[in-house]
Amino acid sequence: MNKLNQTLAKIFDASSLSKALSNWRQEGKKIVFTNGCFDILHRGHVDYLAKAADLGDILIVGLNTDISVSKLKGSHRPIQDEQSRLQIMASLGFVDGVILFSEPTPLELIRLVQPDVLVKGSDYQIENIVGYDIVMSKGGKIQTIDFLDGFSTSAIEKKIMSN
Repeated sequence: MNKLNQTLAKIFDASSLSKALSNWRQEGKKIVFTNGCFDILHRGHVDYLAKAADLGDILIVGLNTDISVSKLKGSHRPIQDEQSRLQIMASLGFVDGVILFSEPTPLELIRLVQPDVLVKGSDYQIENIVGYDIVMSKGGKIQTIDFLDGFSTSAIEKKIMSN
């Protein structure tokens, strides 16, 4: 399988992700889940995702659809369309799966994934993270990760607009 096909094979829908999760669980893999818009992938994202991947064996990333990004960030976003963001995310060696979600929160996706570790940025209070109850009820772990200072899509967008 060529590199592009290897990347595209990491992009899942609910049905194919369920099958992959079943296989990974049979292999005894520890499943980590995080989510976000990841509009313009930058060093801060790579740092965050690499640290999330280190918390288990398999990293699944829930990616907001274009419509949900616009609702969260404003009509000027996303800068990159969801298919581009999916493929870029899937190209990262430490990301094992990427799936789109359009709901306001990733709750349904967390119900599907049933992660062993749920990861969000440290700007969240652990008890307020969507899916906290699901993960804790099955004996999982909630982990927050500090962001790298000075790296954000909004800051990149402002820098581009000011030039």
